[in-house]
Order: sequence, then structure tokens, then C-alpha cells
Amino acid sequence: MTFDFPAFLVLASFLTGGIWLVDALVFAPRRRRAAEALGSDGEAAGTAVSSYKEPVLVEYARSFFPVIFAVLILRSFLVEPFRIPSNSMMPTLLTGDFILVNKFSYGLRLPVLNVKFLDLGEPHRGDVVVFKFPLDPRVDYIKRVVGLPGDSVYYRNKQVIVNGQPMAQMPVGDYEGEGSGREMTGARQSLESLDGVDHSILTRSAAPDLPFGCQVLAQGPVVVPPGHFFVMGDNRDNSNDSRCWGFVPEENLVGKAFGIWMHWDGRRDGFPIVWSRLGSGIE
Repeated sequence: MTFDFPAFLVLASFLTGGIWLVDALVFAPRRRRAAEALGSDGEAAGTAVSSYKEPVLVEYARSFFPVIFAVLILRSFLVEPFRIPSNSMMPTLLTGDFILVNKFSYGLRLPVLNVKFLDLGEPHRGDVVVFKFPLDPRVDYIKRVVGLPGDSVYYRNKQVIVNGQPMAQMPVGDYEGEGSGREMTGARQSLESLDGVDHSILTRSAAPDLPFGCQVLAQGPVVVPPGHFFVMGDNRDNSNDSRCWGFVPEENLVGKAFGIWMHWDGRRDGFPIVWSRLGSGIE
């Protein structure tokens, strides 16, 4: 069972905030009046102090509400952290990267309900985006936008073709992987350009263009429907992406990945943190 953290934050905010608000409007004034009445009697001063003491439940609610609500606002509308669990975006992103995602790049949505209430922009070709997997929205995926609504997209001979134009590639050399990325050692690394967004990709000449079982592009170019996007992993021969299951609806977008704040790979030789990756941007 997948833990729904946004729903937890909303529920916790309503619960703690509600307890604090009800107490402030109803019970706190009653306690204050009772304390004032008792305080008029000098002998009852001690009783007056204890009668106005805030209940433990209210004290905890008042303490936790600002923190929980701040996390809810930050995570829902500004920045959300994610961890990269696979090699599908190598060499741009590695297994064990902890990334930050801009939540307002493509508009603001209500948490849990996922209803957009403020439109601030749309993805551009070349953006690295986090989205809810169309076949299982409980799972978050990260890929690169290759096709925009209305684009004709094809992938042939290890090259992306958009609207009939092959996207430029420049060979870099053989890739040398470390830690969890050792399996990609020897793959061909190239610099690809998508509308001026330059980024590295990995391919293997012996691998088929479409991973086993993928049929979306088997018969030729596909046209991206309105309100949808075609996405691919930078590790082209080791990525479960739009070539296999189709398009990403606009409402599934979570945000644009923009930075790496931590890297931890337990399969590396020696220390698992790669300090050079901390603070790196994502292109």
C-alpha cells in the first residue's frame, strides 16, 4: 500500500488547526473567564492559574500546526524532493540522486484534489519532468519531454525525429559507470540537442530501438494528442517510457526537476556520497 503523504499533510493541518481554532474561539475564553472569577478571591489564586492552563492536546496542536502547514504549502506549491530509484535517466541523473522539483513551473494545483487553479506555463521540449505514471498514478516517474501536443514523434536508429527533423547528436565516447551505474559501462554516450537543450544520452548499438514489448512506435511516427506529452529517458535502451505505454496527460505533471541536493549510492566503492553532484543543476 502506497502512503499518501499529501493527504496526510492536509488531514494533519485540518486536525491540528481545527483543534487550535476551536479552542481559541470557544474554550479558551471560558477558561479565561473562570480564572478571572476565581482570581478575584485571593485564596483561590492558585486554582485560578491551574484552571486557565491550556490542555495538553491543544498545546500540541498549537505547536505542530504551523510546522505541518508550512511543509504542506512548501511541498504543494513551491518545491518537492524526490529520490531517483533507477538508471533510466543516466547519465543526467543517477540512481541515488536526491532531486528538487519546481512545483509551480506548470501551474499550481490543489493538493490531493490535483485541480489546477493557476496556470503558469507549459513544459518545453527538453524539460526533465516528474509526473504521475499514467498506468498507476500512485507511482512517480521522471523523464525528459521529447514531444509536445501536436508534434509528430518517431525514434529510429537511436535518434529522435520530431516533426520530420532528426534531433542533432554528437558522439562523446564510451561511458564509464560507477556504483549502480556500472551496468552501463561501455555504452555510447552522445550529446543530444532538443530545441537548444543540450544533454547527454546513452545508447547501445546492439539493443533494439524499442524495448521488448513496446509497440507505440512500432508502425512509425505518432502524433501527440492535445493536452499530452511524449517523454523518454536519457538512458534510451533502459527506460520504460512513452515508447512503451503512450503519452503523459497534462494533469499528471508534478513539476520540473531543477537540481540535485544529495547523492547516496550504497553500491559505490568506498564512501557512498558523491560530493561533486551536490548542488548540480539538471539540464
